Amino acid sequence: MKFIFTEKKVQITDDLRNYAEKKISKLDKMFKGESVAYVTFSIERGRHKAEVTVKNNGMYFRVSESTSDMYATIDSAVAAIVRQIRKYKTRLEKRLREGALEKEKPPAFRPQPYEDEEREFEIVRTKRFFIKPMSVEEAILQMNLLEHEFFVFKNQDDNDNFAVVYKRKDGGYGLIESSE
Repeated sequence: MKFIFTEKKVQITDDLRNYAEKKISKLDKMFKGESVAYVTFSIERGRHKAEVTVKNNGMYFRVSESTSDMYATIDSAVAAIVRQIRKYKTRLEKRLREGALEKEKPPAFRPQPYEDEEREFEIVRTKRFFIKPMSVEEAILQMNLLEHEFFVFKNQDDNDNFAVVYKRKDGGYGLIESSE
């Protein structure tokens, strides 16, 4: 497992970094392929906060915990992310399709961002990611795992056309599909 640590308004010790690596690396046995752990440490209003995001084969598992002790925060975050991984991994493997969490090869084509010649709109951040084919249910699960309001994917039930699922204000979900 590869680790990427970020410190916000706090400087962590090597002991804390080693402790976090030891605890979080136990998650690696839950995955078949190589995974990356993004760990962000911060202190907000006197509370020690740790945000842990684990990426494996295009799936993201994210948790944010806050306690009065950074070591306890790490323990709490690891326990929460283990529950999350077990819950969704079981659901994806059994209910949606076999091999949902197995390693896939990355695509050869990556779309380039559109650049406006007149520069009327300023793009302040660009994200690039692999869009894999999945069912609508799997896309909703992934959106909920990331705690996002929407999720872009290729709908495997509709000839891999691009689609977007989103959370509605009434508590339901919406689906936007491309038509060609």
